[in-house]
Amino acid sequence: MKRLYRSRTDRKIAGIFGGIGELYDLDPNLLRIIAVLLLLITGFFPVLFTYIIAWIIIPDGKP
Repeated sequence: MKRLYRSRTDRKIAGIFGGIGELYDLDPNLLRIIAVLLLLITGFFPVLFTYIIAWIIIPDGKP
């Protein structure tokens, strides 16, 4: 069973989208673009709050 970790190699801020991309074999840049679009559509608070909570909850990846 695969587990979700924050990426140590593909990170811009915390490595959350890099980790999701590694887990589901997706391009992390595509996930980042979707997040920015959601950020603009819903306002800053919901997406930013979710990102910070994910940063706290998701463990750092293994090197």
